[in-house]
Amino acid sequence: MKIVLSEDNEILRKSLSFFLTSKGFTVDQFSDGQEALEAIKENTYDLILTDINMPGISGMEITQYVRQNISSDIPIIIFTSSGVEQTELDSFDIGANEFIAKPISPAVLLIRINKLLNIRS
Repeated sequence: MKIVLSEDNEILRKSLSFFLTSKGFTVDQFSDGQEALEAIKENTYDLILTDINMPGISGMEITQYVRQNISSDIPIIIFTSSGVEQTELDSFDIGANEFIAKPISPAVLLIRINKLLNIRS
């Protein structure tokens, strides 16, 4: 299973990538939303993990592009440090499958990923 991980917090990005790789996933990681979007356009992924506030292009814009421009139903999980309920509602409105508030529990993230990808652990 191949995952794109778009997160500008280097420590979080590297730790999540290490965790997911240790669970058998292939992870392409990006610190910039534009770079992540280019990778999504050029490669096939099973899942997108993206922070909502990214340099270049936001996680919301990545989600909108995937849903509207390429009409893909690839599962998308959005991360945010925002505790604003409207942000979560907006994420679902544009097509995100899951929304996780930071700090992120790798164990909870793995359960949500497995659920979205229909993987039994």
